[in-house]
Amino acid sequence: MAYETITYKKEAGVAYIAFNRPDKMNSLTDQMLTESSQAIDEAAKDPEVRVIVLTGSGRAFCAGADLGHPLFEATSPVEIHTGMASFHKLPLQLRNAPKPVIASVNGAAVGAGANLALACDMIIASDQARFGQVFVNIGVHPDTGGTYFLPRAVGVPRACELLMTGRIIDAKEAERIGMVNKVVPADKLEATTRELAESLAKGPPIALSMMKESIYQALEMDLPTALEREANCQAILVNSEDNREGIRAFREKRRPEFKGK
Repeated sequence: MAYETITYKKEAGVAYIAFNRPDKMNSLTDQMLTESSQAIDEAAKDPEVRVIVLTGSGRAFCAGADLGHPLFEATSPVEIHTGMASFHKLPLQLRNAPKPVIASVNGAAVGAGANLALACDMIIASDQARFGQVFVNIGVHPDTGGTYFLPRAVGVPRACELLMTGRIIDAKEAERIGMVNKVVPADKLEATTRELAESLAKGPPIALSMMKESIYQALEMDLPTALEREANCQAILVNSEDNREGIRAFREKRRPEFKGK
């Protein structure tokens, strides 16, 4: 599929999706939201893709909604509520994709852009990255999952501070408070992200998919329910070809070649 506001490529089992309006700091338009959704869906359904990477072109990851978006001109609460659906589809897709999703944050990630990064399973950030929940600065409520993802990443007190003040933080502070996994020099971001993504792509895809689902479901479960899910997953995976290959590879002192079966 041809895209105009994003780029999409596949390499070594990894789908790379990049917001591509660098002259507008990759701010989100309706077309960009639609194309991003289509690309995520394409990657999620492609059996050749085992990992998804989300990044931005130019000096920004994503600056949130384009201020020219029709949503900012809407006057009817019903119209505004309906208009949010295109924004809120993306975090659901990222979180529900049955494979690992990595945000490779190359620059500014603010507003909805920050929350799309938080919707990913892991975040690798350039030392030039900045994160900001800037909604309060223009008198609106966080969206795109900010009130859901941020407290789970950094805890309630820090989430309250960042959401209520709109303070923009640098990558090192984001790493210190647990918002991102790792910060690397800007010129190392692409290589570091690729190394992680390709390593995950060589892993057992069914097990990774189940792990992802279990981790997020466990946040809403009590311990007995989480343990029951773990037992159910093991009952499936212990009988898988991937498990048998993993054991063979361990005994033969080689890297396993997982097929997702």
